[in-house]
Amino acid sequence: MDKYNNKETINRSTFLSTFLDITKQGKKFFSYRSKRWILIVGIHLFFFLSFYIDLQLLEGSISGSRFLGFHMIDPYISIQMFVATYNLPINMIIGITTIIVVYLLVGGRSYCAWVCPYGLISEIGEKLHNTLVHKHIIKNRTFDQRVRHIFWFVFLSLSFSSGYLVFETFNVVGILSRFFIYGWSVAVIWVFVVFLMEVFFSRRAWCKYICPVGTTYGYIGKGSALKIQWNDNCDHCMVCHDVCFESQVLELTKSKYDEERAKKGIKTQYVTGTECTLCGRCIDVCHQDSLKFDFRLKELI
Repeated sequence: MDKYNNKETINRSTFLSTFLDITKQGKKFFSYRSKRWILIVGIHLFFFLSFYIDLQLLEGSISGSRFLGFHMIDPYISIQMFVATYNLPINMIIGITTIIVVYLLVGGRSYCAWVCPYGLISEIGEKLHNTLVHKHIIKNRTFDQRVRHIFWFVFLSLSFSSGYLVFETFNVVGILSRFFIYGWSVAVIWVFVVFLMEVFFSRRAWCKYICPVGTTYGYIGKGSALKIQWNDNCDHCMVCHDVCFESQVLELTKSKYDEERAKKGIKTQYVTGTECTLCGRCIDVCHQDSLKFDFRLKELI
């Protein structure tokens, strides 16, 4: 992407072009999108090799794994397990503690952008969806993103009342991860159904409105050390809103807050919304370099 000479909105950029950024001097480098894709593919390659050639580096799947002997368990699965069985084995306690510590540092919903395998599929669906909307073939449907909290509670209630991990039957994240590692299962059909829903009905619907896994990581990341930082170089072009599927977290980039910030002498602010996935797409497209990652550990201490 040549963000310094073009407004790199979704409709004005080809999907493949988003994997490379171009500096003001014309030098190409990997965008945050490409780095995320490399990391997610790499994680599942390690899972695959550990299963097929007994590499014993990263064993299990995205839902529950061991990295060099350290347990890692998805927090929402652990909560489901507890409300379904009233019991939480010690290895799950160790696993969930490890995950919480990690995501308190690197940002809760960074899991959705940097680890979740469905995120890659969903980004492809997002591009197709926006193309169809732009051509007036379908309508863009949006809903109140707070509905995610209802889904979070409903799936836990089902586990509590049934004694089973009900959500795991529908969890496209776990299904897709196991497909990449262990091979085909009929459950992959459900992943395809969700993908079609996002292409033809609502942009990034699973991630934005339904998935309680991402919602849980959002809760964890509320006070995380890694954040997106905005500065007053911003010219309020709104391209960052176009590429962000959780654009409500970028409300601070709107010009209507400038007068208030000027009165208070505010030149930088952090994106604090729990829905932010720290995907870096807003940074990739910002031609004023007014957005960047900032690690606030010193400030928090």
